Amino acid sequence: MNLANALTISRIVVVPVIVILLLCDGLIPSVIAAVLFVAATITDYLDGYFARKYNIESDLGKLLDPLADKLLIASVMIMLIPLDRVPAWIAAIIIGRELAVTGLRSIASEKHIIIAANWLGKYKTAFQCAALIPLLIHYPIFGIQFQLAGEFFLWIALFFSVWSGYDYISSYVKQTLA
Repeated sequence: MNLANALTISRIVVVPVIVILLLCDGLIPSVIAAVLFVAATITDYLDGYFARKYNIESDLGKLLDPLADKLLIASVMIMLIPLDRVPAWIAAIIIGRELAVTGLRSIASEKHIIIAANWLGKYKTAFQCAALIPLLIHYPIFGIQFQLAGEFFLWIALFFSVWSGYDYISSYVKQTLA
C-alpha cells in the first residue's frame, strides 16, 4: 500500500457514501454528494501524480485506478437516472462506451497491441465531471440553474464519449489490420 493506491481506494470508498446521499432528497445531501464527487475527482489526478513523481506505480494501482474511475462515474450516473437528472439512454451510451473500451483494451493487450489514451479521452472525462458536478447539485442556488448547466455539459460529454469510443475502436482495427 502506498499513497497513490490509498488515494485510489479512497475514491472507491466514497462511492457508496455518494449513493446514500443521493437516496436522500434535498439541497444539502445533493451539495455534499457534489463536494465528495469533486474530492474524488481530485484524487484521480493526485494518485497518478504521486505514482509518477515518487515512482510508486504498482500493478494494484494500474488495476484499481481505471476501475475506481468507472465505478464513480457509472454509480453517479445510474443514481441520477431515477432522480430525473440524467436521461437513462445517455447514461447507457456513456457507461456502455466505458465497458466496450475497457474490454477492447483487454483484448488488445492480449495481442500485445497498445491503444494509448489520448486527448479525446481526457476531454471525455473532463466534460463528464463538468456535467456530473452540477447535476449532483441539481437545485438552483443564487439563481444559478445547476441542472441546466449539467445538462449542457452532459451533451458535450456524450459527444466526446462517442467520438473517443469510435477512436479507440478504429485505432484497434487499424493496428490489427496492419
